[in-house]
Order: sequence, then C-alpha cells, then structure tokens
Amino acid sequence: MNFHSLAVLADPDVQLLFLRGTLTTLELFVASAIAAYALGALLVVIRMSGWLPSAAVGAFVEYHRNVPSIVQIFVWYFGVPQILPQSWHAFANAHLSAFFFAVVALSLNAAAYISEDLRSGIRAVPPGQMEAARALGMSYLKAMRWVVVSQAVRGAAPALVSQALGLLKTTSLALAIGVKELMYVARQLDGETYATFPAYLTPTLIYLACTLTLMAIGSRLQQSARFTR
Repeated sequence: MNFHSLAVLADPDVQLLFLRGTLTTLELFVASAIAAYALGALLVVIRMSGWLPSAAVGAFVEYHRNVPSIVQIFVWYFGVPQILPQSWHAFANAHLSAFFFAVVALSLNAAAYISEDLRSGIRAVPPGQMEAARALGMSYLKAMRWVVVSQAVRGAAPALVSQALGLLKTTSLALAIGVKELMYVARQLDGETYATFPAYLTPTLIYLACTLTLMAIGSRLQQSARFTR
C-alpha cells in the first residue's frame, strides 16, 4: 500500500463516509431481517396449515429462490412503481426512497429461504407435539406458535444464522439502485481517488467484523437454546 493510499484512509472525511456507509448497511440489514423473519414465520404457518393460500406461498417461495436477488431489487425499484396507478406512482416517486425498495426486495427474498428452513425444522418436530397441544384446547395458530415453531426454531437455528449472514452480505446489492451503503461508498471513493485497494479493503474488513459478530451471537443463542430444552 503506497503513501497515497494511506493518506486516503487517514482522511477524516473518508472515515466519515465509511462510517455513514456502515450505518446504512446495518440499518438496511436490521430492517430487512426483522421483516424477513416475521414474514418467513407467517409463510410457513400458512403453508403447513393446508389452507388455500398455501399454493400461492409455494409460488412465492419458488420465485424468490430461483430469481437472482439483483433482479428482484430492480423489479421493485424500477418495475413496480410503473404498474401502479398514476396517483400511487407519483406518491412512490415523491415519498418512497431507494432504501425502502431495497428493504422490501431483500426481506421478501430472505423470507422465502427462512420459511423453507423453518418448514424443515417443523417437519423434524414429532407430530405428537401438535396433537397434544390441540388436545389441551389450543387453536391451530397457538399450537404452532407456542409448541411447534418454538421447537422448530431451535432445530433450524444453524440454517437461520446462515440466512442472516447471507442477508447481511446481500445488502451490498443495494448500491445498484443508489442506496449509499458500504459498497456504494467504496465505489465512490475508488472513482474519485483511484485508491482502489484501500477503497475495497475497508469494506472487506468491516463485513468480516460484522459477519464474525453475527456468527458469535448465533453460536451463543444456539448454546442457550440447548440449555433451555
């Protein structure tokens, strides 16, 4: 690394840009993760119930698992506003940011995978658990929430942690629609200073620190789940 590169990294303005980019990445991840895990749980409950919408849930899952994430982001940001009524289109352009559309696309994509991980976990729960809960007078939704899904989450914990790691890394695709997250800042810095190596080394180290932190949290949660069984 030459002196020019070191000078770029030492610039307080550059450090501030990376800090803002990191905060935007974390905000994007947290918002998408909350929505994705909530929607994923809802999808698996609908799909396992045998209700009429279960076929629609299956189609939703297949679409999001088989279409590249970047395409889904483009569909939401460029495509969906175009098919809205004119008044809604104007509202979307005026009030809905690229950040919002990125959260929608990322959370829907992650929810499809999370629902499948939860479904695998539910299948591992003995059927007698549901039968016992229903025999005690619980409704289907209460039995799923308090008895089946809680056990399924423990069994699917490693896969769910992997989905969180994947979601964090996928947030970098939001730069394609102008969200000023970490990789957007890196590309901007590279274009303005030509300090390519430090521009991309910095987000590499930040992503690595974030993913290792998530892995540590996931490991701790899995250990806690074992002790509470």
